[in-house]
Amino acid sequence: MSKKPYRMVTGIGSFPFKKEDDALELIFKYLPLIPHWPQLPAVSTSESFVEQYLYPLIKVEAIKMRKKGSPFFDSEDPEFLNKLTDFYNLYLRAKDKEEEALSNFTMPHHSASGFYAFINRLKNKGTGRAVFLKGQISGPVTLGLWLTDGKRQPAFYQEQFRDILVKTLQLQLEWQIKELKQFGLPTIIFIDEPSLCLFGQAPYVGLSRDEIKESLAMLIETIHLQGAMAGVHACSGIDWAILTELEVDIINFDAFNYFESLLVYNDSLIEFYKKGGIIAWGIVPTDDQSLEESRDNIIKRLDKYFNNLIKKGFSEDLIKKQLMITPSCGSGTLSKELTEKIHCLTWELQSYLDNGNL
Repeated sequence: MSKKPYRMVTGIGSFPFKKEDDALELIFKYLPLIPHWPQLPAVSTSESFVEQYLYPLIKVEAIKMRKKGSPFFDSEDPEFLNKLTDFYNLYLRAKDKEEEALSNFTMPHHSASGFYAFINRLKNKGTGRAVFLKGQISGPVTLGLWLTDGKRQPAFYQEQFRDILVKTLQLQLEWQIKELKQFGLPTIIFIDEPSLCLFGQAPYVGLSRDEIKESLAMLIETIHLQGAMAGVHACSGIDWAILTELEVDIINFDAFNYFESLLVYNDSLIEFYKKGGIIAWGIVPTDDQSLEESRDNIIKRLDKYFNNLIKKGFSEDLIKKQLMITPSCGSGTLSKELTEKIHCLTWELQSYLDNGNL
């Protein structure tokens, strides 16, 4: 893909609205260049960024939903191995492009009403000022730590469950990208991985760096094979070398709260920039601090951060060219008023960039 989303703003998945049109009006008003489909957890728990992607596994009854707590692979069920066999048969049929099987690797309407409303709007009203379209999917680490086996052990720790999750996400990516690309615009997919921050923490010693990288690499490859750009969103300080060592196009992070976490990884980030990588700065805070923020304050903060990197050997030209701006995270748990304020600030930064500033 030759076109790059340099110096553009976009959003992160979730919104607090219960009506799809409310979310879409805000997205197309404040993020017109790279609009994205909204996740709407206020509509239903099945719209959460975890449950949205579990339909294929629910279909074959490989996972069950607890009344309280996380969904789980029912590995204690005597029929569990047969259900895993059913999943792999369904997967192989889908890989052979069998329509009935492929239909299982989608997001059903009841768990992704924002996605379908987004597609319908594009069909009925056109793409407007859009230069790119953005989608998102939960990452295998986040899903694999949220899901457990029947003994409440994280699914990501177990090779077979990890394989199942990655295969499910790969086919859902193929479907989502195909749906987005029908409008003739280049597509960006963010893999949302908030749980990457748990790597290296004592309670999660079972998390393997190699297994994290392998799982993400498979999704990134799938995105690239479908002709889309791959981003990873992490909203805490993480081991950023995990991402710079992959073929990811965009790294999106909470720059408002975790800028300092980058400074440990100078060499790998400099190489990331040299390869054409984009840093998407989540510089607009997604909490009450936005009420006190202004465009000028945010610009001053960004300028300070850029100067810190330049002093450490980063190219000023690449930092300011290979740049995107986003809110620091999703706004699904915030008020509607605060959500609008956050996205209004984000759009004001786009106007500033369009005038050749920063």
